[in-house]
Amino acid sequence: MSENISEIDYRQVAEYALEPLIIHSDLKIIYVNSAAETFFKASREEIVGASPLDIFKETSKSAIDKRIKSAYEQPAKVIEETIYRMDRTTVDVELYCHPVKIGDTKAIQTYVRDITEKKLAEKKQREITKEIHELSSTLVPLFDGIAILPLVGAINEERALHLLEKVPENVTNQNIDRIILDFSGTYSLDSMVLDYIFKIRSVLSVMGVDYVITGLRPELAMQAINLGIESKSILIALNVKEAIKKLTEE
Repeated sequence: MSENISEIDYRQVAEYALEPLIIHSDLKIIYVNSAAETFFKASREEIVGASPLDIFKETSKSAIDKRIKSAYEQPAKVIEETIYRMDRTTVDVELYCHPVKIGDTKAIQTYVRDITEKKLAEKKQREITKEIHELSSTLVPLFDGIAILPLVGAINEERALHLLEKVPENVTNQNIDRIILDFSGTYSLDSMVLDYIFKIRSVLSVMGVDYVITGLRPELAMQAINLGIESKSILIALNVKEAIKKLTEE
């Protein structure tokens, strides 16, 4: 037989929740669970009675105050913030709050989720992405003044923008005057990205750098034509060997 949900002891549910939970009303904390005591590194007696705004940086307090006021009417969206523990160490968290009623008192129930590991993972991913972008714009020297740029894998808009910025810079730094843009390892390009790629070609042309495009599959060539790029203005080779021949014969 299923139990009537109204008979569930809400306080017991809150007390044994794994995530820190704070209940506050009129900017005064009236309850925290055991997880909150551990998280904030303070006893319940030290936390209850304080203002929930005290855990926030000064620059955030005004926005948080408005958020709390609006949360009396409807749940607030999840946000990320940096907050203080009682020992004044900081931690990155996600906050979610919604209205509750404690007897006749309107209150706000706030869940606090530590996202330190998530932030570290995001930072690591950004570093990996940066390394990938740096590698993807690396010019591989073949002969004196000749290098190849192997475009490998899927190229999104972010990566294409990085290429547009770094390739001309690398050409200058490495004293390259002839370059092969090799598309043979590329399996995903959309029209916007292809446009960026051919802007690199235009920049190289202005810099006086000779170039040959190789590995351009028929579907990519059609996309280039649809973008208004004249095929007559593009020096194309079937493979890298032929591209080297074209550049060395000029």
